[in-house]
Amino acid sequence: MKTIILAAGYATRLYPLTENFPKPLLEVGGKTILDWLIEDIHTSGLVEEYVVVSNHKLYGHFDSWAGSHDLPITVVDDGTSTNDTRLGAVKDIQYAIEHRGIRDDALVIAGDNVLDFSLVPFIRFGLDNDCSCVMCYEENDPARQRRTAIITVDAANAITSYEEKPKEPKGSLAVPPFYFYKAEDILRIPEALEAGCGCDAPGSFAAWLSGKTNMKAYRMPGSRYDIGNLESYERIRTTYKGVKENAEN
Repeated sequence: MKTIILAAGYATRLYPLTENFPKPLLEVGGKTILDWLIEDIHTSGLVEEYVVVSNHKLYGHFDSWAGSHDLPITVVDDGTSTNDTRLGAVKDIQYAIEHRGIRDDALVIAGDNVLDFSLVPFIRFGLDNDCSCVMCYEENDPARQRRTAIITVDAANAITSYEEKPKEPKGSLAVPPFYFYKAEDILRIPEALEAGCGCDAPGSFAAWLSGKTNMKAYRMPGSRYDIGNLESYERIRTTYKGVKENAEN
């Protein structure tokens, strides 16, 4: 299987820190965010290639970072140079698939997430259930519900509804940017885009796909830390190493 890591954003809320440097390569707990993610995923022994999708402006940083690793990492340049001309996450996934000729099951994740849990059980959940899957967590703040993707599930964890940024949420299960796609499903992105699927939010494709095939949801077993501004970045830098150590003990 492959892992596609979305890292073509411009992190404008973190300017000037990320004006000329990519958010996924920021240091947290002694490593870059991407190092934490890839080193964890690699323990599964299941991933043959990590495809990092960068924008053109920051490609050089990712290329240098990848060159310092003895792992099967490929960085692709989506050709955009500004936040206003970005392709959007779904088109970036499509770009990675076409550029690398991907025909495999794929884990798709955002590259700027700081986690205190492993993604490996999620991968195994997708493989064991033999279907495309999303992760989910309980979100009880109505304002936050309206700013994210919300799903409902049945007793077998099958997705029964999926909406991006719903005005009237049907449930309280929010979807973070972690997706497991079967090979035959992820290749339907062109069909989804032609049908009017949104391309900016990565979950737009998952929402479309959930109406076409059976999908399941995996409950997030820990916390995801959002680096939304300089203050939150400094706070996470200070605390993450200890959080990670506690999660591994």
